Parts: sequence; C-alpha cells; structure tokens
Amino acid sequence: MTHRFRFAFGTVIAALLGLAGGEISAQSSILATIPEPSEPSELRAQPAESTAAAVVDPQWRAPLTSWGEPSLEGVWSSDDMRSVPLNRPESFGTRASLTEDEFFARASQDQGARDDAINVGSFLQHEYGVRTFGWSSLIIDPPDGRMPPLTEVGRAISAARTRGTYGPGPFNEFDDFSLYDRCITRGPLGSILPSIYGNGVRITQSPGMVAVTSEMIHATRVIRVTDAAPLDASVRQFSGSSRGHWEENTLVVESSNFTDRASVARAPNSEQFSMTEYFTRVDPDMIEYRVTINDPVTLTAPFTVRLMLTTQPGYTLYEYSCHEGNQAVRNSLSGERVYEQQVAEAIANGQPIPARATDHTQIRNGTSDFYFDINAGE
Repeated sequence: MTHRFRFAFGTVIAALLGLAGGEISAQSSILATIPEPSEPSELRAQPAESTAAAVVDPQWRAPLTSWGEPSLEGVWSSDDMRSVPLNRPESFGTRASLTEDEFFARASQDQGARDDAINVGSFLQHEYGVRTFGWSSLIIDPPDGRMPPLTEVGRAISAARTRGTYGPGPFNEFDDFSLYDRCITRGPLGSILPSIYGNGVRITQSPGMVAVTSEMIHATRVIRVTDAAPLDASVRQFSGSSRGHWEENTLVVESSNFTDRASVARAPNSEQFSMTEYFTRVDPDMIEYRVTINDPVTLTAPFTVRLMLTTQPGYTLYEYSCHEGNQAVRNSLSGERVYEQQVAEAIANGQPIPARATDHTQIRNGTSDFYFDINAGE
C-alpha cells in the first residue's frame, strides 16, 4: 500500500462511508463487512464520466441503425453505479462531483469490493462494475441532489403500504408482500437503478420500436417511437404506457398510465405519476440515462436522476427465474405459522410472548442455522 493510498483512504473513507451508508440503501445493499480497499485498476484511474467519447471529442457521434437512428442496442449494466448514492449527503451541498482524494478513496473501495465479489463472495451476494464514477449522487435535480420530501398524502400512503419482507409482517396472504417480493416488478425506476446484482439491461431496436429488458424480475418495456396516441387514461399498468421520439441523438420517452402501486425508489406513487426519460449514447461503451420523476400527489416537487449504463466484460443476460425459484413468500408464510404456534405455546405456559423476527434476511431465509460451509466438508 503506497503512502498516497494510505493518506487518501485514511482521510476520506469516513466521509465516503457516510456518503454510502443509509443513502445507498435505495439502490443497493450494505455489505455486512466492508471489503478491504485495493489499488485501483488503470480503468479506475480517473472518473469514468470524463473518459466518455462525447466528452473527449464533442464531435463524436453514436453509430446508426440501418434505418438511420442512433443505436442504443446492446447489453448494458448499471453495475458501475453501485458506489454512487441516490441521495447526496447534506454536507456536500450542491457539489456534484468528488474531489481527487474522495474519488481515489471511492475507486479503491470499488476495486476491493469487486475483487472480493469475484474471489471470495458468491453469485448471490454482490456484483460490481469495472469503472468508478466521480458523481456525488444519482439525483442531480433539485440542486442539492436529494429526493424532495413526500407530501402529507404521500406520507400517509407510505405508512399504509406494505413493506413486504423489508418490514416485520405479519404475513398471512399474498397482499402482505411487496410486488418485488412476489417477482412482479421492481417499479419503473427500481428496474434500472443499481442493486446488489442483476443490473443488466438489454436494449433492442426496430423501426418505430425500442424494447428495454431489465435483467432482475425479467421485465420488458416496449416503447413505441411513433406518433401513436397514448393509451386511454382508464388503462393502468405497472410499467405504464410509453411513447418515444428522437431529439437529435437522444431518445426521449414519456411514460404515464401507471397504477398507484408502481413505487419510485421505494417511495409511494399515485396514478398521476409520470416520468420522462432521456437515453443518449455518449461512448461505444456508455449510455447516459436521465429520468425526471413527477407525482404532484405524493411528491412536493419533481426530481431528476442521472446514471450511466455501461458495458461489462463478458456480461450475459440469462433467464431470471424469479417466480420459479421464489422461496421468500413461502418461507415468510410458513415462518408466520411457526411464530403463531410459538405465541400460543408461550401463552398456554404462562411465558413471555417471543419477539418477532425483524431482520429482512431472517424473514426471507430463516435463521443462520440453516446455512453451512460447503468447503468445510459438512
């Protein structure tokens, strides 16, 4: 470990942990133990956004499809966004980028996390990208980089809405689980924000159509790039209704007709929720993605998120058999029945009522006694 590495990491990592901790939970899961930082790779030597072809050469243009539209096709991922928090720490104010030392500390932590995921962890834990970005938050508007507060109605909806296995239960029927628990949808924004794994996005194009497939929960949005009229307001869908058009090199997609259960970065939404997305190819390996979220019923103001979809070495989208392999609902329902039995026995024996499980992992998977080390010959 070099002197510069020790200095930068030692003086900045506490701030970055504050930057990630709590704030990152909207798009990622905090590691139980934070991997040791590593010397950043050459690809992480500078903020990745500064290396984009359109930044290096303002005359750069995206490749075109055979019918003359900018090509967005390919398999992309938001893995490189894992260390950028959704909400900017308040101490940063309106500062949108990290300092040199802050960036070096983030890049070092990213490198260590990727090394750990590849060489120590399992496929079901964490995936990390090969680049590091120097943005201080994914939210870029309002200028403080933080999601606007909920309205009074939004707070009421949030309090009444089930948190599924991220809450304490009880679990008696399917409606006690979130749409994410049930493998239905992660919501229109959640499907593209970085999570612990499964952050792949496949984009395919044909004349008049663009299809965006999200890896986790395997949902595909078909965007009509035509002058077709939007769906009737009475038609409501989890993924809404999308219509797109090109503004020079940017695909602009306006979506509405959502149900009131779509959810936005774990915030509630109403049927007045709408969003406008901007897909811009800025490099052979990067698509800048921006989305403005608006819901006058639940949010006190609109907000805008920016992230970069990038390529990853050898990244392949396989079938995400969420429903077929979903044990979370079954385990939670059966666990609730066991808890009811424990409560009944405690009451019958005059003993204190046992505490409920409140940890998300325990609710979904049971106690740690269930697991064993396959490398220990058990």
